[in-house]
Amino acid sequence: MNDTKRVIALGFFDGVHTGHGALLNTVLRRAGELGAVPTAFTFDRQPAAAITGTQVPLLSSLEDRIWLMRSGYGIREVVVANFDSMMRMDWQEFIRGYLVRDLGVVHVVAGHDFHFGYMGKGNPERLQALCRELGVGCDIIGKVERDGITVSSTYIRTLVAQGEMERAMEFLGHPHILSNRVAHGKHIGTGRLGFPTVNLRVPEGVIVPAFGVYATQVCVREERYPAVTNVGVRPTVRDNDGRVTVEGFILDFSGDLYGEQLRVEFYTQLRGERKFPTLEALGAEIARNAEQTRTYFKTQR
Repeated sequence: MNDTKRVIALGFFDGVHTGHGALLNTVLRRAGELGAVPTAFTFDRQPAAAITGTQVPLLSSLEDRIWLMRSGYGIREVVVANFDSMMRMDWQEFIRGYLVRDLGVVHVVAGHDFHFGYMGKGNPERLQALCRELGVGCDIIGKVERDGITVSSTYIRTLVAQGEMERAMEFLGHPHILSNRVAHGKHIGTGRLGFPTVNLRVPEGVIVPAFGVYATQVCVREERYPAVTNVGVRPTVRDNDGRVTVEGFILDFSGDLYGEQLRVEFYTQLRGERKFPTLEALGAEIARNAEQTRTYFKTQR
């Protein structure tokens, strides 16, 4: 039996949107009432993709999901379970053995459509009934809507894929984010264009936003800097290798960031990606985009 009392939210939490927020806020409140640790349970890979074999791009990497739950909702612990093991576990054993005995869970929070255990036989009704039998609290959270649309990772993926970042932010409750370590680029930004740049690869399995240029903020060592960020294949650059990159032109920053872990927050799309006749023409456009970015963030205050 685990000696630590936990209140736990169950789900995959891709993107950690406002629908997930309803669960996480409930966890935080219940944990305060019960003197327990606010906790979230998630899987190491997407359940739907594992079951169907169809790969669906994720809104956020595992690391970003954990960061969003901790920073945005005060979740202190995130339990990451191996989905292959969990999908073979009997639904009752998942509750009795895993949650209550192993994790010390005293209260469970789940969504109205959460299924778990072997062949998905565990459902909200069974979860509530067994929790009641075990003396464990249980909240089932209904669907969350905005503008008559159910908040879902599926809908938000469509928005991000179309570059509709402001609309996506309404449903996420925060900017769409992407984190990775800075990779070596071609040093064109600093050398030819006059802007310090950072190059990130989109993590494997994570959605690529619509190709284009965005007003973003780049988070460096917990400090935020406005940036003009291009997502795409950089068609103006000679000898580009055709790989998708996220290239941020950071405003008001100087220094070498190679190897640093950075987070890019996407706020609005400024334009689509296009090819310019010369690097000088590209540089002039980036300077214009930089002014657009400064204006955007001034108006958001």
